[in-house]
Amino acid sequence: MPSMFESTVKKLVREIGDKELRPVTDVLNANKIHRFSLIWRKKATSMFWQLPDVPLDVSLMDMLEQSVTVPDAPLEVPDEFTDKVDRKQHAGANVNAGAEASISEGTTKYQGSSLNYKIVSTPYKTWTDLQKRKVMDPEPPFLKQCRRTAKKLYVVTDVVELRDSCVMEDRSTGDVLGKMSFIHTFLKVKAEGGALKVREKKLTVAKGSVMAYKRKQLVLKKNSWDILHVADDEEETFPKAETNSWVGNLISLLVGREFFIEPIRRIQEPFLLDFKDLHEEVSRKVRAVDQLSKDFKDVVFSGILAMLGDREALQDLMDMLEQEPLNGHLNGPGGTVLNELQKGSSYAWNGSKYLILYLLEAIMALSDIQHRLLAPSMEKKILSQQRDLVRSILEPNFKYPWSIPFTLKPELLEPLQGEGLAITYALLDECGLKMELHSPRSTWDLGAKKPLSALYGTLCVLQQLAEA
Repeated sequence: MPSMFESTVKKLVREIGDKELRPVTDVLNANKIHRFSLIWRKKATSMFWQLPDVPLDVSLMDMLEQSVTVPDAPLEVPDEFTDKVDRKQHAGANVNAGAEASISEGTTKYQGSSLNYKIVSTPYKTWTDLQKRKVMDPEPPFLKQCRRTAKKLYVVTDVVELRDSCVMEDRSTGDVLGKMSFIHTFLKVKAEGGALKVREKKLTVAKGSVMAYKRKQLVLKKNSWDILHVADDEEETFPKAETNSWVGNLISLLVGREFFIEPIRRIQEPFLLDFKDLHEEVSRKVRAVDQLSKDFKDVVFSGILAMLGDREALQDLMDMLEQEPLNGHLNGPGGTVLNELQKGSSYAWNGSKYLILYLLEAIMALSDIQHRLLAPSMEKKILSQQRDLVRSILEPNFKYPWSIPFTLKPELLEPLQGEGLAITYALLDECGLKMELHSPRSTWDLGAKKPLSALYGTLCVLQQLAEA
Protein backbone atom coordinates (compact mmCIF):
# COMPACT_ATOMS: atom_id res chain seq x y z
CA MET A 1 0.00 0.00 0.00
CA PRO A 2 2.77 2.52 0.61
CA SER A 3 3.73 2.18 -3.08
CA MET A 4 0.23 3.05 -4.25
CA PHE A 5 0.05 6.07 -1.92
CA GLU A 6 3.55 7.31 -2.70
CA SER A 7 3.10 6.90 -6.44
CA THR A 8 -0.15 8.87 -6.42
CA VAL A 9 1.27 11.68 -4.28
CA LYS A 10 4.35 12.08 -6.50
CA LYS A 11 2.10 12.36 -9.57
CA LEU A 12 0.03 15.01 -7.80
CA VAL A 13 3.15 17.03 -6.90
CA ARG A 14 4.38 16.85 -10.50
CA GLU A 15 0.97 18.02 -11.69
CA ILE A 16 0.98 21.02 -9.33
CA GLY A 17 4.46 21.88 -10.59
CA ASP A 18 5.82 23.70 -7.53
CA LYS A 19 9.41 22.55 -7.04
CA GLU A 20 9.41 23.53 -3.36
CA LEU A 21 6.66 21.00 -2.58
CA ARG A 22 7.86 17.85 -0.87
CA PRO A 23 5.71 14.73 -1.31
CA VAL A 24 4.62 12.83 1.79
CA THR A 25 5.64 9.21 1.26
CA ASP A 26 3.41 7.33 3.71
CA VAL A 27 0.00 7.54 5.32
CA LEU A 28 1.44 7.82 8.84
CA ASN A 29 3.20 11.09 8.04
CA ALA A 30 0.17 12.30 6.07
CA ASN A 31 -1.68 12.42 9.39
CA LYS A 32 1.32 13.69 11.33
CA ILE A 33 2.34 16.72 9.26
CA HIS A 34 0.29 19.93 9.47
CA ARG A 35 0.85 23.62 8.92
CA PHE A 36 3.35 24.93 11.53
CA SER A 37 4.62 21.38 12.24
CA LEU A 38 8.32 21.16 13.13
CA ILE A 39 10.49 19.04 10.87
CA TRP A 40 13.95 17.71 11.65
CA ARG A 41 16.36 17.07 8.84
CA LYS A 42 19.84 15.70 9.33
CA LYS A 43 22.36 16.41 6.63
CA ALA A 44 23.87 13.28 5.17
CA THR A 45 27.61 13.01 5.71
CA SER A 46 27.92 12.03 2.05
CA MET A 47 27.64 14.73 -0.61
CA PHE A 48 25.90 12.32 -2.99
CA TRP A 49 22.51 11.77 -1.35
CA GLN A 50 20.16 13.35 1.17
CA LEU A 51 18.22 12.02 4.15
CA PRO A 52 14.43 12.29 4.38
CA ASP A 53 12.64 14.79 6.60
CA VAL A 54 11.59 13.53 10.03
CA PRO A 55 8.36 15.16 11.31
CA LEU A 56 8.28 15.79 15.05
CA ASP A 57 5.15 15.43 17.17
CA VAL A 58 5.24 19.14 18.03
CA SER A 59 4.57 22.42 16.22
CA LEU A 60 5.86 25.97 16.23
CA MET A 61 2.95 26.93 18.51
CA ASP A 62 4.20 24.51 21.18
CA MET A 63 7.37 26.56 21.66
CA LEU A 64 5.89 30.09 21.61
CA GLU A 65 4.35 32.10 24.42
CA GLN A 66 0.57 32.07 24.54
CA SER A 67 -1.29 34.91 22.86
CA VAL A 68 -4.91 36.01 22.50
CA THR A 69 -4.16 37.08 18.93
CA VAL A 70 -5.39 34.59 16.35
CA PRO A 71 -3.18 34.24 13.22
CA ASP A 72 -4.69 35.42 9.96
CA ALA A 73 -6.67 32.84 8.05
CA PRO A 74 -4.52 30.90 5.58
CA LEU A 75 -4.91 31.26 1.83
CA GLU A 76 -6.71 28.23 0.38
CA VAL A 77 -6.83 27.27 -3.29
CA PRO A 78 -9.10 24.27 -4.02
CA ASP A 79 -8.45 21.92 -6.94
CA GLU A 80 -8.97 18.34 -8.10
CA PHE A 81 -6.64 15.70 -9.46
CA THR A 82 -7.67 12.47 -11.17
CA ASP A 83 -5.17 9.82 -12.12
CA LYS A 84 -6.32 6.65 -13.87
CA VAL A 85 -4.19 4.15 -15.73
CA ASP A 86 -5.79 1.28 -17.64
CA ARG A 87 -3.18 -0.75 -19.44
CA LYS A 88 -2.92 -4.09 -21.23
CA GLN A 89 0.40 -5.70 -21.94
CA HIS A 90 1.90 -8.95 -23.13
CA ALA A 91 5.12 -9.86 -21.38
CA GLY A 92 6.47 -12.73 -23.44
CA ALA A 93 9.55 -10.98 -24.83
CA ASN A 94 12.99 -11.62 -23.36
CA VAL A 95 15.15 -8.87 -21.89
CA ASN A 96 18.18 -10.87 -22.94
CA ALA A 97 18.98 -14.23 -24.44
CA GLY A 98 17.70 -17.06 -22.30
CA ALA A 99 15.92 -14.90 -19.73
CA GLU A 100 12.38 -15.99 -18.84
CA ALA A 101 12.03 -17.96 -22.08
CA SER A 102 9.28 -20.10 -20.58
CA ILE A 103 7.07 -17.17 -19.53
CA SER A 104 4.10 -15.79 -21.41
CA GLU A 105 1.86 -13.39 -19.57
CA GLY A 106 -1.00 -11.14 -20.58
CA THR A 107 -1.90 -8.53 -17.97
CA THR A 108 -4.64 -5.96 -17.60
CA LYS A 109 -3.74 -3.34 -15.04
CA TYR A 110 -5.83 -0.53 -13.56
CA GLN A 111 -4.70 2.14 -11.14
CA GLY A 112 -6.95 4.99 -10.18
CA SER A 113 -7.56 7.77 -7.69
CA SER A 114 -9.41 11.06 -7.59
CA LEU A 115 -8.18 13.68 -5.12
CA ASN A 116 -10.22 16.67 -4.02
CA TYR A 117 -7.54 18.81 -2.44
CA LYS A 118 -6.62 22.35 -1.47
CA ILE A 119 -3.31 24.19 -1.31
CA VAL A 120 -3.11 25.94 2.07
CA SER A 121 -0.56 28.80 2.22
CA THR A 122 0.53 30.99 5.12
CA PRO A 123 0.51 34.76 4.33
CA TYR A 124 3.70 36.70 5.04
CA LYS A 125 1.82 38.94 7.50
CA THR A 126 1.06 35.88 9.63
CA TRP A 127 4.78 35.29 10.10
CA THR A 128 5.45 38.91 11.09
CA ASP A 129 2.61 38.73 13.63
CA LEU A 130 3.78 35.40 15.02
CA GLN A 131 7.31 36.72 15.48
CA LYS A 132 6.01 39.15 18.08
CA ARG A 133 5.54 36.09 20.28
CA LYS A 134 8.70 35.06 22.12
CA VAL A 135 10.00 31.57 22.70
CA MET A 136 8.81 30.17 26.04
CA ASP A 137 11.04 30.76 29.05
CA PRO A 138 12.12 28.26 30.20
CA GLU A 139 12.34 26.38 26.90
CA PRO A 140 10.04 23.38 26.40
CA PRO A 141 11.86 20.05 27.02
CA PHE A 142 11.71 19.02 23.34
CA LEU A 143 13.47 22.25 22.34
CA LYS A 144 16.19 21.67 24.95
CA GLN A 145 16.79 18.21 23.51
CA CYS A 146 17.08 19.62 19.98
CA ARG A 147 19.46 22.34 21.20
CA ARG A 148 21.62 19.83 23.09
CA THR A 149 22.08 17.68 19.98
CA ALA A 150 22.35 20.66 17.61
CA LYS A 151 19.47 19.52 15.42
CA LYS A 152 18.47 21.63 12.43
CA LEU A 153 14.73 22.35 12.51
CA TYR A 154 12.26 23.50 9.88
CA VAL A 155 8.69 24.82 10.01
CA VAL A 156 5.96 23.62 7.64
CA THR A 157 4.64 26.76 5.93
CA ASP A 158 2.25 25.42 3.25
CA VAL A 159 0.45 22.11 2.77
CA VAL A 160 -1.53 20.27 0.12
CA GLU A 161 -4.45 18.84 2.06
CA LEU A 162 -7.36 16.57 1.13
CA ARG A 163 -10.76 18.27 1.28
CA ASP A 164 -12.52 14.89 1.24
CA SER A 165 -11.47 11.33 1.88
CA CYS A 166 -10.40 9.40 -1.21
CA VAL A 167 -9.96 5.79 -2.25
CA MET A 168 -6.84 4.72 -4.13
CA GLU A 169 -7.22 1.56 -6.20
CA ASP A 170 -4.71 -0.82 -7.74
CA ARG A 171 -6.07 -3.81 -9.60
CA SER A 172 -4.46 -6.23 -12.04
CA THR A 173 -5.71 -9.32 -13.85
CA GLY A 174 -3.23 -11.63 -15.51
CA ASP A 175 -3.36 -14.69 -17.77
CA VAL A 176 -0.21 -16.57 -16.89
CA LEU A 177 1.20 -19.44 -18.93
CA GLY A 178 4.21 -21.51 -18.06
CA LYS A 179 5.95 -21.17 -14.70
CA MET A 180 6.98 -17.90 -13.12
CA SER A 181 7.66 -16.03 -9.94
CA PHE A 182 7.83 -12.24 -9.73
CA ILE A 183 7.62 -9.33 -7.34
CA HIS A 184 5.06 -6.57 -7.76
CA THR A 185 4.71 -3.84 -5.15
CA PHE A 186 5.94 -5.97 -2.23
CA LEU A 187 3.53 -8.77 -3.25
CA LYS A 188 5.04 -12.05 -4.37
CA VAL A 189 2.94 -13.84 -7.01
CA LYS A 190 3.67 -17.35 -8.16
CA ALA A 191 1.90 -19.20 -10.94
CA GLU A 192 2.30 -22.57 -12.61
CA GLY A 193 0.44 -23.74 -15.69
CA GLY A 194 -2.39 -21.69 -17.20
CA ALA A 195 -4.06 -19.45 -14.64
CA LEU A 196 -6.00 -16.24 -14.14
CA LYS A 197 -4.61 -14.07 -11.38
CA VAL A 198 -6.55 -11.17 -9.92
CA ARG A 199 -4.93 -8.83 -7.44
CA GLU A 200 -6.78 -5.86 -5.99
CA LYS A 201 -5.79 -3.27 -3.41
CA LYS A 202 -7.71 -0.33 -2.04
CA LEU A 203 -6.50 2.36 0.31
CA THR A 204 -8.78 4.93 1.92
CA VAL A 205 -7.05 8.19 2.81
CA ALA A 206 -8.88 10.37 5.33
CA LYS A 207 -10.06 13.93 4.85
CA GLY A 208 -7.46 16.42 6.09
CA SER A 209 -4.49 14.18 5.23
CA VAL A 210 -1.48 16.13 3.95
CA MET A 211 -0.18 14.98 0.58
CA ALA A 212 2.74 17.43 0.28
CA TYR A 213 4.25 20.39 2.09
CA LYS A 214 6.72 23.26 1.98
CA ARG A 215 9.10 23.99 4.82
CA LYS A 216 11.44 26.80 5.82
CA GLN A 217 14.41 26.70 8.17
CA LEU A 218 13.89 27.82 11.76
CA VAL A 219 16.57 29.97 13.46
CA LEU A 220 16.56 30.64 17.23
CA LYS A 221 18.52 33.39 18.99
CA LYS A 222 18.03 33.80 22.74
CA ASN A 223 14.25 34.07 23.11
CA SER A 224 13.58 35.35 19.57
CA TRP A 225 13.11 33.32 16.41
CA ASP A 226 12.87 33.67 12.64
CA ILE A 227 12.43 31.56 9.53
CA LEU A 228 14.56 31.87 6.40
CA HIS A 229 12.04 32.90 3.75
CA VAL A 230 14.50 32.85 0.86
CA ALA A 231 17.67 30.98 1.80
CA ASP A 232 17.70 27.38 2.99
CA ASP A 233 20.35 25.57 5.03
CA GLU A 234 22.38 28.79 5.31
CA GLU A 235 22.36 28.92 9.11
CA GLU A 236 22.06 26.60 12.08
CA THR A 237 18.81 26.51 14.04
CA PHE A 238 20.89 26.89 17.20
CA PRO A 239 23.87 29.15 16.40
CA LYS A 240 26.96 27.90 18.21
CA ALA A 241 27.41 31.17 20.07
CA GLU A 242 23.92 30.67 21.50
CA THR A 243 24.31 27.00 22.46
CA ASN A 244 23.96 26.85 26.24
CA SER A 245 25.59 23.51 26.93
CA TRP A 246 29.27 22.77 26.33
CA VAL A 247 28.19 19.15 26.07
CA GLY A 248 26.04 20.05 23.07
CA ASN A 249 29.03 21.69 21.40
CA LEU A 250 31.19 18.65 22.11
CA ILE A 251 28.58 16.29 20.68
CA SER A 252 28.19 18.36 17.53
CA LEU A 253 31.97 18.18 17.03
CA LEU A 254 32.32 14.49 17.78
CA VAL A 255 29.33 13.08 15.89
CA GLY A 256 30.46 12.09 12.44
CA ARG A 257 34.09 13.16 13.01
CA GLU A 258 35.34 10.19 11.03
CA PHE A 259 33.45 11.41 7.98
CA PHE A 260 35.16 14.77 7.90
CA ILE A 261 38.68 13.48 7.53
CA GLU A 262 38.23 14.66 3.94
CA PRO A 263 38.16 18.41 3.19
CA ILE A 264 34.80 19.85 4.19
CA ARG A 265 32.82 21.03 1.19
CA ARG A 266 29.34 22.51 0.96
CA ILE A 267 26.68 19.87 0.58
CA GLN A 268 24.86 20.88 -2.58
CA GLU A 269 24.69 19.67 -6.17
CA PRO A 270 28.46 19.70 -6.83
CA PHE A 271 28.74 19.99 -10.61
CA LEU A 272 32.50 19.45 -10.53
CA LEU A 273 32.17 16.05 -8.88
CA ASP A 274 31.76 12.96 -11.01
CA PHE A 275 31.17 9.25 -10.51
CA LYS A 276 34.84 8.73 -9.70
CA ASP A 277 34.39 10.80 -6.52
CA LEU A 278 31.37 8.75 -5.47
CA HIS A 279 33.18 5.49 -6.23
CA GLU A 280 36.24 6.55 -4.21
CA GLU A 281 34.06 7.51 -1.24
CA VAL A 282 32.20 4.20 -1.30
CA SER A 283 35.44 2.24 -1.87
CA ARG A 284 36.88 3.66 1.35
CA LYS A 285 33.88 2.28 3.24
CA VAL A 286 34.23 -1.08 1.50
CA ARG A 287 37.88 -1.25 2.55
CA ALA A 288 36.82 -0.39 6.11
CA VAL A 289 34.51 -3.42 6.09
CA ASP A 290 37.52 -5.62 5.40
CA GLN A 291 39.01 -4.52 8.74
CA LEU A 292 36.06 -5.98 10.67
CA SER A 293 35.91 -9.48 12.04
CA LYS A 294 33.80 -12.10 10.28
CA ASP A 295 31.50 -12.40 13.31
CA PHE A 296 30.98 -8.64 13.50
CA LYS A 297 30.16 -8.42 9.79
CA ASP A 298 27.65 -11.22 10.18
CA VAL A 299 25.94 -9.48 13.11
CA VAL A 300 25.63 -6.20 11.18
CA PHE A 301 24.40 -7.88 7.97
CA SER A 302 21.80 -9.95 9.84
CA GLY A 303 20.71 -6.95 11.91
CA ILE A 304 20.20 -4.72 8.86
CA LEU A 305 18.26 -7.48 7.09
CA ALA A 306 15.96 -7.88 10.09
CA MET A 307 15.30 -4.12 10.32
CA LEU A 308 14.53 -3.48 6.65
CA GLY A 309 10.86 -2.52 6.44
CA ASP A 310 11.00 -0.91 9.89
CA ARG A 311 12.22 2.65 9.31
CA GLU A 312 11.69 3.53 12.96
CA ALA A 313 14.07 0.77 14.09
CA LEU A 314 16.72 1.95 11.60
CA GLN A 315 16.32 5.55 12.81
CA ASP A 316 16.56 4.47 16.45
CA LEU A 317 19.87 2.73 15.78
CA MET A 318 21.16 5.79 13.91
CA ASP A 319 20.17 8.08 16.80
CA MET A 320 21.84 5.79 19.32
CA LEU A 321 25.10 5.56 17.32
CA GLU A 322 25.31 9.35 17.15
CA GLN A 323 25.38 9.64 20.93
CA GLU A 324 28.59 10.07 22.90
CA PRO A 325 29.40 8.03 24.88
CA LEU A 326 27.90 4.95 23.26
CA ASN A 327 26.25 3.48 26.35
CA GLY A 328 22.54 3.40 25.48
CA HIS A 329 20.22 0.43 25.10
CA LEU A 330 18.01 -0.83 22.27
CA ASN A 331 15.75 -3.83 21.84
CA GLY A 332 15.53 -6.08 18.79
CA PRO A 333 18.11 -6.48 16.01
CA GLY A 334 19.29 -2.87 16.45
CA GLY A 335 20.14 -3.72 20.03
CA THR A 336 22.15 -6.73 18.86
CA VAL A 337 24.26 -4.51 16.58
CA LEU A 338 24.66 -1.93 19.35
CA ASN A 339 25.71 -4.59 21.88
CA GLU A 340 28.34 -5.89 19.49
CA LEU A 341 29.81 -2.38 19.24
CA GLN A 342 29.77 -1.98 23.02
CA LYS A 343 31.73 -5.16 23.71
CA GLY A 344 35.05 -3.35 23.59
CA SER A 345 36.54 0.09 23.25
CA SER A 346 37.88 -0.55 19.77
CA TYR A 347 34.78 0.93 18.12
CA ALA A 348 35.94 4.41 19.13
CA TRP A 349 39.04 4.25 16.93
CA ASN A 350 38.54 1.60 14.26
CA GLY A 351 35.69 3.43 12.56
CA SER A 352 33.18 0.58 12.74
CA LYS A 353 30.56 2.82 14.32
CA TYR A 354 30.94 5.42 11.59
CA LEU A 355 30.88 2.75 8.91
CA ILE A 356 27.52 1.51 10.20
CA LEU A 357 26.24 5.10 10.34
CA TYR A 358 27.30 5.61 6.73
CA LEU A 359 25.43 2.47 5.67
CA LEU A 360 22.33 3.44 7.66
CA GLU A 361 22.31 6.92 6.11
CA ALA A 362 22.48 5.42 2.61
CA ILE A 363 19.64 3.03 3.42
CA MET A 364 17.53 5.80 4.99
CA ALA A 365 17.94 7.86 1.79
CA LEU A 366 16.03 5.09 -0.03
CA SER A 367 12.25 4.67 -0.06
CA ASP A 368 10.25 2.22 2.04
CA ILE A 369 9.55 0.25 -1.14
CA GLN A 370 13.27 -0.13 -1.75
CA HIS A 371 13.79 -1.32 1.83
CA ARG A 372 11.33 -4.13 1.19
CA LEU A 373 13.05 -4.99 -2.08
CA LEU A 374 16.54 -4.98 -0.53
CA ALA A 375 15.56 -7.75 1.89
CA PRO A 376 14.93 -10.41 -0.82
CA SER A 377 17.97 -9.09 -2.69
CA MET A 378 20.10 -9.90 0.35
CA GLU A 379 18.45 -13.28 0.80
CA LYS A 380 18.86 -14.21 -2.88
CA LYS A 381 22.52 -13.13 -2.86
CA ILE A 382 22.16 -10.88 -5.91
CA LEU A 383 23.68 -7.75 -4.35
CA SER A 384 26.86 -7.92 -6.44
CA GLN A 385 24.90 -8.22 -9.70
CA GLN A 386 22.69 -5.29 -8.69
CA ARG A 387 25.75 -3.26 -7.69
CA ASP A 388 27.38 -3.79 -11.09
CA LEU A 389 24.15 -2.87 -12.89
CA VAL A 390 23.70 0.35 -10.88
CA ARG A 391 27.33 1.29 -11.55
CA SER A 392 26.82 0.73 -15.28
CA ILE A 393 24.00 3.32 -15.16
CA LEU A 394 25.66 5.89 -12.93
CA GLU A 395 29.16 5.92 -14.38
CA PRO A 396 28.38 7.06 -17.96
CA ASN A 397 25.36 9.24 -17.07
CA PHE A 398 26.45 10.89 -13.80
CA LYS A 399 27.53 14.15 -15.45
CA TYR A 400 24.35 14.72 -17.48
CA PRO A 401 21.84 17.24 -16.02
CA TRP A 402 19.27 16.46 -18.71
CA SER A 403 17.22 13.43 -19.75
CA ILE A 404 19.06 11.03 -22.01
CA PRO A 405 18.15 7.51 -23.22
CA PHE A 406 20.40 4.58 -22.37
CA THR A 407 20.37 0.81 -22.71
CA LEU A 408 21.18 -1.66 -19.93
CA LYS A 409 23.92 -4.11 -20.77
CA PRO A 410 22.52 -7.59 -21.52
CA GLU A 411 25.50 -9.30 -19.87
CA LEU A 412 24.60 -7.55 -16.59
CA LEU A 413 20.92 -8.43 -16.83
CA GLU A 414 21.43 -12.09 -17.66
CA PRO A 415 22.72 -13.25 -14.23
CA LEU A 416 19.66 -11.79 -12.47
CA GLN A 417 16.85 -13.64 -14.30
CA GLY A 418 13.22 -14.12 -13.20
CA GLU A 419 12.34 -12.82 -9.76
CA GLY A 420 15.77 -11.28 -9.20
CA LEU A 421 15.34 -9.22 -12.36
CA ALA A 422 11.89 -8.01 -11.27
CA ILE A 423 13.25 -6.98 -7.85
CA THR A 424 16.16 -5.12 -9.45
CA TYR A 425 13.95 -3.29 -11.95
CA ALA A 426 11.66 -2.21 -9.11
CA LEU A 427 14.68 -0.86 -7.18
CA LEU A 428 15.73 1.18 -10.23
CA ASP A 429 12.20 2.35 -10.94
CA GLU A 430 11.92 3.69 -7.38
CA CYS A 431 15.03 5.81 -8.02
CA GLY A 432 13.12 7.65 -10.75
CA LEU A 433 14.25 5.78 -13.86
CA LYS A 434 11.59 4.86 -16.40
CA MET A 435 11.88 1.08 -16.42
CA GLU A 436 9.92 -1.59 -18.30
CA LEU A 437 10.49 -5.12 -17.02
CA HIS A 438 10.97 -6.73 -20.42
CA SER A 439 12.95 -3.95 -22.05
CA PRO A 440 16.61 -3.01 -21.47
CA ARG A 441 15.93 0.59 -22.54
CA SER A 442 15.42 3.42 -20.08
CA THR A 443 15.85 7.19 -19.70
CA TRP A 444 18.34 8.95 -17.41
CA ASP A 445 16.88 11.64 -15.20
CA LEU A 446 18.85 14.05 -13.01
CA GLY A 447 16.39 13.45 -10.17
CA ALA A 448 17.50 9.81 -10.10
CA LYS A 449 21.15 10.66 -9.36
CA LYS A 450 20.92 10.99 -5.56
CA PRO A 451 18.73 7.91 -4.90
CA LEU A 452 20.82 5.87 -7.35
CA SER A 453 23.99 7.01 -5.57
CA ALA A 454 22.49 5.98 -2.23
CA LEU A 455 21.49 2.62 -3.72
CA TYR A 456 25.03 2.13 -5.07
CA GLY A 457 26.57 2.90 -1.67
CA THR A 458 24.10 0.57 0.06
CA LEU A 459 24.71 -2.33 -2.33
CA CYS A 460 28.52 -1.97 -2.19
CA VAL A 461 28.72 -2.03 1.62
CA LEU A 462 26.06 -4.71 2.08
CA GLN A 463 27.81 -6.96 -0.47
CA GLN A 464 31.10 -6.58 1.38
CA LEU A 465 29.37 -7.46 4.65
CA ALA A 466 27.68 -10.43 2.96
CA GLU A 467 31.02 -11.98 2.10
CA ALA A 468 31.28 -12.96 5.76
